[in-house]
Amino acid sequence: MSSINGVLVVDKPAGMTSHDCVARIRRLFGTKKVGHTGTLDPDVTGVLPICLGQATRLVEYLQELPKRYEVIMRLGSSTTTEDAAGEVIEQREVDTASITRERVEETFRSFLGEIEQVPPMYSAVKVNGVRLYDLAREGTVIERKARKVTIYELTLHDIRPEDGFVDVSFTCTCSKGTYMRTLCVDLGRVLGYPAHMKRLRRIKSGPFVAEEAIPLAQLEEAAADREELSRKLVSIPQAMSFMPAFQVKPERVRAVRNGLTTALPGVDAEEGSLICLFAGSELLGIHRVCRGEKGLYAKAEKVFPSEV
Repeated sequence: MSSINGVLVVDKPAGMTSHDCVARIRRLFGTKKVGHTGTLDPDVTGVLPICLGQATRLVEYLQELPKRYEVIMRLGSSTTTEDAAGEVIEQREVDTASITRERVEETFRSFLGEIEQVPPMYSAVKVNGVRLYDLAREGTVIERKARKVTIYELTLHDIRPEDGFVDVSFTCTCSKGTYMRTLCVDLGRVLGYPAHMKRLRRIKSGPFVAEEAIPLAQLEEAAADREELSRKLVSIPQAMSFMPAFQVKPERVRAVRNGLTTALPGVDAEEGSLICLFAGSELLGIHRVCRGEKGLYAKAEKVFPSEV
């Protein structure tokens, strides 16, 4: 492969860290410039966009976008890690008659919008330079500051009693940094029972969906055919299709490539927002919309070489 630039939408299997997936992709493509756009815990499966080459410069934009998950919450049992991997710390038989569809949906509605979450102890959040999960493994529990996150959508799918517990399956669309484990615990608290996240699958990350995600095993089977591997990459312009686009006049292309500002006639955009500048189908760069005396103009944040 002459140049490796693009986003690989991987369907991460259970039992691997996101870092493990990045290491596998780095070996498959024979390139060091690889990064992912949002960590998934080892037991979690689903959409993991991995950026290669020049696309690693997109990580900061892609990881900020909303995510969507398929979740199974177990009512009646809480664990040390807030998911099924932890040790049970509280267990209580659930009165199944009390967990009605109407009550669960009412609880879901109360969580929509901006909420505050306290990060779980078993998380990669750093406090005073130390990751919380390192402290948790030592048996240390410290006070954590609540963080604001946004829940855009909660859709109930099924309520299923099972051996004294109740499993509630739903989808959730949320902002970056939302802990589904903690959401399950908090939902359970409102419903009156200890709870944990039994299962989780990410089905959307930014513009990338599960239907286009490629199982890691399938990628490794194609490892011998480098051209076949390269065809599985989403191009940088495609990956940034969620962002507004502006066509640059031919006489301004060179200036834009050199990082100079350029006017945005006819553009209706908020000052401070981002916009992609194109010459035909070729992405010139990602720019910040600014306002000057003569109107809106684009200030370069990332300029891309012609081969992307």
